[in-house]
Order: sequence, then C-alpha cells, then structure tokens
Amino acid sequence: MKRTLSMLVFGLTLMFIQQAQAAENIWHVDFDLAKKIAQQENKSIFANFSGSDWCHWCKKLDKDILKTEEFQTYAKDNLVLLLVDFPKRTKQTKRQIEHNRALANEFNVRGFPTVILLKANGTLISVTGYRYGGPKAYVEHIEKLIKD
Repeated sequence: MKRTLSMLVFGLTLMFIQQAQAAENIWHVDFDLAKKIAQQENKSIFANFSGSDWCHWCKKLDKDILKTEEFQTYAKDNLVLLLVDFPKRTKQTKRQIEHNRALANEFNVRGFPTVILLKANGTLISVTGYRYGGPKAYVEHIEKLIKD
C-alpha cells in the first residue's frame, strides 16, 4: 500500500512539473535535441553561451532581458532556447562539460555572454551578446538578425 501511494505521489509530482515546464520557456542543454525541436516547430535556435554563476554580463543579460516577460513571450513563439553554460561553482556532468566545450569550439566562442542565432538545422544566422536598451530593443534586434 505504501509503495502504491508513493508511486502515485511521484506520478502526480512529475505531472505537475511537466505542466509547469510547458507553461514557461525551457532552456535546453542538448544541441541535437534543440535542433530537433526547432525543426519540428519551425523556429530559430537561440544559443546562450554563458558563465551563469560568475560572469557579470551573463547575469545582467539573464536579469535584464532573458527573464523578462517580453522576451519570454517572444521566445515562446519564435525560438528554441539553448543554454551552453560554463559555470565555476555549479556542478555539471563530464558529458555536459565536453558537449559545451565542443559547441564553443565549433562556433568559435571566445567570451561570455555570446548569443548564437541558428537556423533550425544548426546553420549560423548571426552572433550577438548583451545589448543595452531593454527587452523590447533586444527582441527587435533578434528579429532583425533572423530576418536579415
């Protein structure tokens, strides 16, 4: 009986987590999965190369732009979000570290934050980073890069 109850609680918890994730934009960490989703949904990939727990400008991009409602609304309809993170204090698996290094090498990332915009098939559209002006100006900038 306890096992059945535990499994039921676990199942309900998992369901609520999945529903919460579906309601907000998900930051993927696997490039191949991001490409697959982008192709299925006909969206561009927004790859954020970040030092999330140590890089001042990365934290500023996250706070000033990426976590705003305006960016989140735009991203939900137009982008597949990919986080390629290089933290110093946050633990990552060896596989994730190698995956992120390979992507940084492939796209010649030399500093943080670097935002790489890609077509759904993984082809480079443009490279950008943090920009002043707030979320509205940032979304307009991203839209222009994708259209050009």
